[in-house]
Amino acid sequence: MIKINNETHYSIDDTLFVFALDSEAGTVFDDKNKLITGIGKVNAAIELTKEIHTRKPKLIVNLGSAGSKGFHKGEVVCCTKFIQRDMDVRGLGFKLYETPLSGVPPVLEYGLKMETLQEGICGSGDSFEMNHSETDYNIVDMEAYPLALIAQQENIPFLCLKYISDDAGSDAADDWSVQVHLASEAFKKILFS
Repeated sequence: MIKINNETHYSIDDTLFVFALDSEAGTVFDDKNKLITGIGKVNAAIELTKEIHTRKPKLIVNLGSAGSKGFHKGEVVCCTKFIQRDMDVRGLGFKLYETPLSGVPPVLEYGLKMETLQEGICGSGDSFEMNHSETDYNIVDMEAYPLALIAQQENIPFLCLKYISDDAGSDAADDWSVQVHLASEAFKKILFS
């Protein structure tokens, strides 16, 4: 069972574990319903949409690495708010991060909260951020936003846990390549113990 809080539990068999990369999953999730989407928002959206219609999960859990200046390397943070950080159509009168004519607010609020973890706002975009200075979000990744949006539109509960692999600064690439392999063990301790 996946325990979200004292009242909310989900069967592991009914849960879809979604990663961008197999290196984030390690071997911990080999015997679970695991989906590797590939990097980026488009790949994540395509692969999750196909998998939802094949497996019909009762819970979607997005697990992966992320950068942050506000959280420390090695921490796992629960994200319940999401921003599409590379969406900027202010030139046409829309708000920063707002997808024009979508009806979706600039900050998407969708996701289960694990009481034992700190909460974060995840900014997803199709770039590896190495100079993070934005204050509207405190975690950066490349896939969570479309996963949360699709889960919301499909009315499937969504849990997003991010392992902080780097500080989204100048050393981010080097830190990420070392830290990403530690993510699956951190997720195992939280979800399966």
